[in-house]
Amino acid sequence: MQLKNWIQDIFTSKNRVAIPIMTHPGIDLIGKKVRDAVTDGTIHAAAIKALTDKYPSAASTVIMDLTVEAEAFGSTITFHDDEVPVITGRLVYNYESIEALAVPGLDGARVTQYLKATQLAAKQINDRPLFAGCIGPYSLAGRLFDMTEIMTAVYIEPESIKLLLEKCTRFITAYALELKKAGADGLIIAEPAAGLLSEDLCQEFSSVYVKQIVEAVQDDAFAIILHNCGNKGHCTDAMLYTGAVGYHFGNQIDMIETLDKVPSDKLVLGNLDPVMAFKMSLPLRMYELTTELLEKTKKYPNFIISSGCDTPPNVPQANIEAFYKAVSDFNNKYNPAPK
Repeated sequence: MQLKNWIQDIFTSKNRVAIPIMTHPGIDLIGKKVRDAVTDGTIHAAAIKALTDKYPSAASTVIMDLTVEAEAFGSTITFHDDEVPVITGRLVYNYESIEALAVPGLDGARVTQYLKATQLAAKQINDRPLFAGCIGPYSLAGRLFDMTEIMTAVYIEPESIKLLLEKCTRFITAYALELKKAGADGLIIAEPAAGLLSEDLCQEFSSVYVKQIVEAVQDDAFAIILHNCGNKGHCTDAMLYTGAVGYHFGNQIDMIETLDKVPSDKLVLGNLDPVMAFKMSLPLRMYELTTELLEKTKKYPNFIISSGCDTPPNVPQANIEAFYKAVSDFNNKYNPAPK
């Protein structure tokens, strides 16, 4: 897959492409549980492949699991059959505990299974890019330090949090390079917690560190897409500072205002509600919501329609089909196939 050409084709195509962040429906397709896929790379890869075979997404994606990296550092994870894993407890509390925290290698916890899933999926999928996934540095730091506590700590003990961010960034960079080596064509960095910060703090405690990761791994053959579903428009400039190829936005943001702000040579993805649209709506409403967003954004060639975040488990297949039908009908309306 020539990634540079793929990106250029998006900019020049008359048709709108779709890349929902969606792997959980693939787990349903192969008759497995969420627990199976997030703990076994072979099952995870099979879910990605099943979804790729069934739907015309312009790229394939892995599960957006925001517990993998924290578990590698030593956090305790609780697993459920049909829900995403969750972190329990707190790993670090102050400067001394952060200073003592070791940056883990890539050979422990479930990191090996996610590398395996990426490697297997990359070998099986040859007709579109495969985007691996990882957490962003501030979101990881929040999971290690406690998300509520870190919001205060950035003010009262910033040096402690910056030391933690440096360690998180070192680990994520190493992990990203290994995912690249495993065959991924790009990486979606999920940094939702940064959207809880002001723009200045988002720049200082997130974007500076994301930029380090981007500079270490991004090139013409490997693209970074920065996801921040917590951004309501107040920290888009901070996101752009990172230099990523693309930016993925949540359903809380105004997509038109965002497209007007983001340079036209950057990919912009979003932002249908993964729960209220994909999971909870009826197929007709899913179709309507998709069509409405496509119509509003039709003048922006750098826009890729997507879910606003990773779609949750148990999204109805009928809604996924309605989403893709809306995209197909939109393209046929404005660029009908020759008869």
